[in-house]
Amino acid sequence: MKFLLAATTAGLMALSIGTALATDLAPLNSDTEKDRIEWSQLDAKFGAFPKLPEGTKAGAVSKTLTNEYWRSLGEGYKTFGGKIGVPVVYQAAQSEGDQLGQLTIAEGLVTQGYNVLLVSPQTDSNLQPIMEQAKAANVPVINVNDAVIPQAEHYVGNVQRDNGVRVAKWFIKNRPEGGKVAVVEGQAGVYAAVQRTEGFKATIGESGKFQVVASVPGNWDRQTSYDAATNILQQHPDLIGFYANNDGMALGIVEAVKAAGLQGKVAVFGTDGISDAYASIRAGELTGTVDSFPVLTGEVALEAALRLVAGQKLPRVVATPQALITKDNADRYSGPDARKALLEDAAAGQ
Repeated sequence: MKFLLAATTAGLMALSIGTALATDLAPLNSDTEKDRIEWSQLDAKFGAFPKLPEGTKAGAVSKTLTNEYWRSLGEGYKTFGGKIGVPVVYQAAQSEGDQLGQLTIAEGLVTQGYNVLLVSPQTDSNLQPIMEQAKAANVPVINVNDAVIPQAEHYVGNVQRDNGVRVAKWFIKNRPEGGKVAVVEGQAGVYAAVQRTEGFKATIGESGKFQVVASVPGNWDRQTSYDAATNILQQHPDLIGFYANNDGMALGIVEAVKAAGLQGKVAVFGTDGISDAYASIRAGELTGTVDSFPVLTGEVALEAALRLVAGQKLPRVVATPQALITKDNADRYSGPDARKALLEDAAAGQ
């Protein structure tokens, strides 16, 4: 018991120190950082994948494995690692709120001799203490979607603000008469949730025809989002649409819309592109999602990480692809030619 109390106290102190450091230093804004490269340009600018030191191995820690997005990200890590013969250990916290548990996992990976560490933090500050520990051990740390460690030297992921922008543009184009809309946010204060929400609100506000009547946290949770959507629909039965910061929340909202007898009248969009979202889109329930292509993101992130291990000097940010998915284009982005479609989009500047 004394050991557990000591460990917990030490962990909480580390979190406190990390938060202090985060406020003392200017944070990385992965959406606007100018030292960046698009995922599709890696080979063109840095050449074929380089030779790695013998025995190279990678460690990765994620938010949780209860969310398909993070499982898919790990699949991408292991897919790329398998192609080049680099073993990857992928671990995660028990839930998306287990900040101390995630920190403990990350600290363990640094001490186990991995050549590089890929992290997807619970919040912008909970893995801050790992930065100095990894630096002392000469282990590069790559921040991979979606919270952003303030002092992260390297980030791989999509432009979070653009998620909300894409959905807002759909409403402006497809609901030109305007109307009432609502947002169900992710975890309060998390960079990705803030950026996605602000992107949506700012863009839809520019049209002058829409009113955001509610913007409430869903905490990345399906049931919480169902309850929130139910309350919003009771207060605003004339609502025309929802934007949710991830797909799990969006699918909870879909159930609330169906329960209120408003399916077909209220558009619902999510973010991530998980398989259940695609299935719901094809079934005519979920209107759409912004696919962040987690498997491809995992592949790109590990490639970037290992290029660093090989001594290459990459930009601070490697931006990964995303696309607004509806019933009209779901097959193009979910089939075997999805990567080809994304490269075509990149070439076209989309």
